[in-house]
Amino acid sequence: MSMGVSGCTIEGIEKLYPFNPHRMLRGAGRRSISPGPPPLLLLPEGYGVKKEWTMLKLLKQYMNQEMKVFRYQLVYYFFGIVLFSLGAKCFIDAQLGTDPLDVLVIGLNKHLGVGLGVCSSLIAILFLSWWMVWNRALPPMTPFVSTSAVGFLLDFWNALHVEQYTIDAMPVVNVMIYGHELNLYAVLLDVIALLVCSYASSLIIMSGIGIRIMDLVAITMIEKWGWSFFRAKMTLEIGLFSVGWLLGGPMGVTTVLFLFFVGPFIQPFMLMNATYLRIPNHGINQPHGENSTSVMH
Repeated sequence: MSMGVSGCTIEGIEKLYPFNPHRMLRGAGRRSISPGPPPLLLLPEGYGVKKEWTMLKLLKQYMNQEMKVFRYQLVYYFFGIVLFSLGAKCFIDAQLGTDPLDVLVIGLNKHLGVGLGVCSSLIAILFLSWWMVWNRALPPMTPFVSTSAVGFLLDFWNALHVEQYTIDAMPVVNVMIYGHELNLYAVLLDVIALLVCSYASSLIIMSGIGIRIMDLVAITMIEKWGWSFFRAKMTLEIGLFSVGWLLGGPMGVTTVLFLFFVGPFIQPFMLMNATYLRIPNHGINQPHGENSTSVMH
């Protein structure tokens, strides 16, 4: 996430808001009327008003605007994190499998017994360490925050027994599908969870703050090996749920659905957010004048 503060030099502001003390109407002591940013008090040289004072006022206005935008970004980010954790909780309660990362988290917790939040943090530290060694640079901290926050929220929802308002409150309607007995309402809860996780992911991406830990490593795989994003992401996700399954994590139909459907649903939700909710996209660079929501994979 970048607020653009590092570029807020006087020279940088001048490029955005040119200050020209000679833009005067000829023969009159009035300000010129020109399009552009909020008008500055343009006075002839020697009038006694310091240019730096005007620039500092403009810098203060710019910083206030940036902080206002950043507050909205935080709202989108944390709301997305909460929604994603609720979707993951519904996956777990439906007992039809869960997303690949949580397969590993749950499997690891079966052996360590320290809680989903702590296990999520340990996995995040492992991936960040891998990224740091691979890139020889300090890793960003937002993937750690995102992964750990979802894990601790899962512990919180478990403590509140949220399942009594979801799967436990639904009737049991079993049907046979390819020789397997499935609860139709569990399948319905699974579909809802898929949509919730997709929408939550769109908010997290558009906030420009967070990125999933696997996406961070996948980007490095693209840069180092020239892989496509899909290939890198699928390799990581398959590795996650394979190790998680060996540790006793709940792999099922949801795991496969998550792999193939959450990603494609994110883009339409981003377009919906931008079009109907007027949410700006801070996470993806867009060409000027375009409302593109395509993820740069």
